[in-house]
Amino acid sequence: MGVIKIIKPGLYTTVQDKGRIGFQRYGIPVAGAMDDFSFRVANILVGNDENEAVIEATFLGPSIQLNFDGFIAITGAYMDPKINETKAKMWRSLKVEKGDILEFSGATKGLRTYIAFGGGLDISEILNSKSTYVRGALGGFKGRKLLTDDEIIVNVSKSNAETGKYIPPGCIPVYPKEVNVRVILGPQDDHFSSEVIETFLNSPYKITAEADRMGYRLEGPTLSHVKGPDIISDGIAIGSVQVPGHGFPIVMMADRQTTGGYTKIATVVSADLPYLAQMGPGDIMHFQRVTIEEGQDLYIQYEKNIDNIKIRVENSNIIQEDTKVYSVRIREI
Repeated sequence: MGVIKIIKPGLYTTVQDKGRIGFQRYGIPVAGAMDDFSFRVANILVGNDENEAVIEATFLGPSIQLNFDGFIAITGAYMDPKINETKAKMWRSLKVEKGDILEFSGATKGLRTYIAFGGGLDISEILNSKSTYVRGALGGFKGRKLLTDDEIIVNVSKSNAETGKYIPPGCIPVYPKEVNVRVILGPQDDHFSSEVIETFLNSPYKITAEADRMGYRLEGPTLSHVKGPDIISDGIAIGSVQVPGHGFPIVMMADRQTTGGYTKIATVVSADLPYLAQMGPGDIMHFQRVTIEEGQDLYIQYEKNIDNIKIRVENSNIIQEDTKVYSVRIREI
């Protein structure tokens, strides 16, 4: 067993996995990693199950003492990661030694960084998940964000990590400040006129300072209702775009409440949620309509992309000799 010790916690650093699936009917929020892609790839790079718990850092990363010999992977937002004051590579497995200090600065590209540990974090599951839901003091490490001197056990003995696993540069996402976000209209788009829906689809919306793991409040043209805005409360999916009475849309995210009584004009497709997770106040989104069938195709392609990355990681290594770097791919014949 190994241990990580938090020297500085950063702005908002928590333990997250895939979330609590199947408990919304009991009023339990899903929580889980905001950026599904970066979270899963980080685990793949260190040989973990892709849904193993990781550390998610927001905007300003932590400083962590790594009291074990093993492997880590860093993905997501760029926070100038360093190990023992030397720049650390992202999107690949990194060998670390007991006593190493991993530290981050503020995010310059993206918003959330993910750190996976070979073997996984020894955190007790609550309702089949290690994720932290801070508002409910549920799960993760003591139900809260990480603080100075917190220590978490790493299951090093269960590690399947190897040196030099990486993903090709073309598979690494970029995080622009302005993006097109694909949505499926509904389920309450009939509460808005066709003119208002066109406004929604053809106007830029800026993320305000009221943005966190629960949701992003947007600034832009107001969306008036032809009926509503209140409805009989129903379930809220991640990516739901609520429109309360004031007419400003809110995109619901990982820590969203389980039900809500406001109209939902649209829902962001799953494949675009990782990009939203890396956006912050001041960033701009444009909503683009797709059909349900197109949304399903996008999800299938998203999952195929992760499967392909997993195959490439499992069959690729980087061999370093002096200052030269060689890329090697092993293929069974």
